[in-house]
Amino acid sequence: MSIQRVSSKWTKTNVILPNPSLSAYVPETRLYAMEHLNEMLAVYGTVYIKPDNGTYGKGVMRAERLTEPLPPTEEGIIGERTWYILRYEVETHTFENLEDLHKAVSHRIRKRPYLIQRGIPLLHHETCPFDLRVLTQMNLRKQWETTLIIGRVAAPDKVVTNHHSGGTVRFFNELVAPYLDVKEAVRLEQKLSKMGERVAWQLQKRYPRLREIGLDIGLDQQIYPWILEVNTRPAIKVFSSLPNKSLYHKIFRYAVGYGRYTASTGKPARTKKKA
Repeated sequence: MSIQRVSSKWTKTNVILPNPSLSAYVPETRLYAMEHLNEMLAVYGTVYIKPDNGTYGKGVMRAERLTEPLPPTEEGIIGERTWYILRYEVETHTFENLEDLHKAVSHRIRKRPYLIQRGIPLLHHETCPFDLRVLTQMNLRKQWETTLIIGRVAAPDKVVTNHHSGGTVRFFNELVAPYLDVKEAVRLEQKLSKMGERVAWQLQKRYPRLREIGLDIGLDQQIYPWILEVNTRPAIKVFSSLPNKSLYHKIFRYAVGYGRYTASTGKPARTKKKA
């Protein structure tokens, strides 16, 4: 039986939200509209605008709302200047009003469905933001098991951390060491492992043939974990370069067990079209 895939970020978000043990970790997410853009920028200051169906960070944009006080008028009235910044790939554009920002975004997304997500101020490794990939798989006992937590550091000036966008892989302990002591890091790792398993279990209730997920987690300045995205076709072979070969062999063995790869050739098995 083929593995089930779910491409819509909006669908996956709405499957996760009813679970109270997970909803607190999901940043506010809405379908893209100018009204939603205005409201969320007013509340959060920064939002990410991402395609509902997309991979490798392609098409992701970051919008920011900035303000500064104006000199007082002769009547003593203090006003405020507001402007907006849009970043995508390595480009940055500035707009004096929301309408022009919306026009620029609309030009890029055209008629494709897009989402707006609360921007999380991510922790940095040196000068670049990073997030974490939590790989959770169906093990050989047909139980969900988190097999890997790895970090991804964004390339300079990029708004996403994906490897395909120039991001680099770093070990979990290396990234959190400046922020947590050893015991705190162990507790966070355990928490993220359980979170991956809970998300997989929640999604599997709707999609019974789901067998693997890649959970993208962002840590904010308070080391609070936010579920940024869930990938139902996570990268696996990219981890073959890890020094711990036994860990990769376990990950690959599980993937063979649930039918992503064939044992004889190591090549991908055929899977059902995405939902």
